[in-house]
Formats: sequence, structure tokens, C-alpha cells
Amino acid sequence: MSNESLIQAFEGVNVRIVWDEEQQEYYFSVADIVQILTESVNPRDYIKKMLKRDPELKSKWGTICPPVQMLAPDGKRRKTQAATMEGILRIIQSIPSKKAEPIKQWLAEVGSQRVDQMIDPELTFQMAVDDYRRQGYSDRWINERMRSIEMRKELTDEWHRSGIHEAKDFAILTNVLTKAWSGMTTGEYKRYKGLTKQNLRDNMTNIELALNTLAEVATTEYSRQSNPQTMAESQRIAQEGGDVARNARQTMERRLGRSVVTSQKASDYLAPTEDAEAKVLTTRKSKKSK
Repeated sequence: MSNESLIQAFEGVNVRIVWDEEQQEYYFSVADIVQILTESVNPRDYIKKMLKRDPELKSKWGTICPPVQMLAPDGKRRKTQAATMEGILRIIQSIPSKKAEPIKQWLAEVGSQRVDQMIDPELTFQMAVDDYRRQGYSDRWINERMRSIEMRKELTDEWHRSGIHEAKDFAILTNVLTKAWSGMTTGEYKRYKGLTKQNLRDNMTNIELALNTLAEVATTEYSRQSNPQTMAESQRIAQEGGDVARNARQTMERRLGRSVVTSQKASDYLAPTEDAEAKVLTTRKSKKSK
């Protein structure tokens, strides 16, 4: 599931949401929605009781609520039961709550916001910035990450133009590029950092992220100039682009006297702060009031 994560508040209570680009659907954390509807301190227990009361819902539960990677309270991403807007509306039918109608209106508002984002992509960009800030990333890192997303999109567009469309081929080219500059494939790099499902780029330091972006930018420009016609040619160009970043890395390491490729991941040096959360909420409230 290719997704974009965000958190939105309903009456001051945060709800975790993931946008699935392929399905063009929002997935809402079921536990978060149930907690709001029931004001339960343990929504998972409530869900178990609810399913006993509603055998029809229980029989379809696995389909309605697939596991989706979402941000947990400790800042790590974990599989969480989630449902689309249609699924959430079905769950609401099984929960007697005075908040049922307000939740339905809020769901409609969230859907409307997605339409607004498609019309004005800057809104999606700002949401991503807010989410990274909430997780404790510095503004400097966030700026670099947003830039890297833009550069990655230019590279994948160039690969598409060159006739590459299969996800496995994208993965092969990314591995060539990543190994060229870092000495590791994407999978090896993730294992080195102790990552499983987490996004590798979200766990890179400023220097790692800058080098990875340099490799992708160089690969994009070389591909545009060479106009490759085969997968083998694109692999050669990805190697050349990665070599540019590898040379920059080696120059830095000679000057610093240490490796700039680190086993650290985001949770090792980041911690969500109350100040960051407050800043995000204040920003969103001020935008709504305009």
C-alpha cells in the first residue's frame, strides 16, 4: 500500500489516517474512531464486545478492517486495524453514540479536504511538513526531506519516460543507485539501521538524505541526456548517478575522519515533543480561521 500518513483532530482528539494513492481511499484508525464514539479507555475491549453483539460485522471484519501501517504513540509505525470511510460508517451502525452524526459530518469534511488537496497540492505538502514536525524532525531535515520527495518524483517520471513501469524494475534501479553511493542495497541499508517496514529515507540523517538526493538528481540528469532504451542502459546510468554521490561521500569522510553512513534510525535521535504538537495544532487552527 503506497500511502501518505496524517493525523487530524475531531473535537481535540487525534485520529490517525492514511491515504492510499492506489485505491484512492482514506483508511481511518478503527481504535481512534471507536474511542471517540464510546469515550472508552480501552477501545480494543469495546471492539471485542461489539463484535460479539454483531455477528454479521464480525464475519466481515477482516475485509472491512485490514492492517495498515500507522504511527503509534511511541513514534514508531505499526500495523493497525483501519477502515475506509464506508467501513467506518458500517462500524458506526453498531455503536450507539450521540457522536455518530458529528463523526459522519467530520468524515465528509475529511473527504472534502482531499479534493481540495488534489486541486491545491500545497495543502498536501503542508500536512506532510506538519506530520514530520510532530514526530520531532528539525525544520532543516524537513526541508531536505521535502526536496528529496520532489527529486524522487522527477527520477521516477524519467524512468517512466524511458519505458520502465514495473515496480520490481524500479526496485532494481533504486538498489543499484543506493548501493553505488552507500555500499548497500536498500534492503541491506534498512537491516543495517534495524528497520523493517519503516521508510528508509525517513530514517536517514541530513547527510545521508542529501547524498541520496544527489545520487537521484545525477541519475535523472544523466538519463535525460542519454535517453536510455533498455533496462540495462538505465541500470548503467543509475550506477553512474550513484557514483557521483559516492565520490562526495568519500570526500566528506576523509575530511571528517568517520563514516557518514550511520546505523542510527529516527527513533534513536528523535522524540515527539508537546511543543511540536502544539505548534502543528496552532498552525492548522489559524489556517482554518482564515
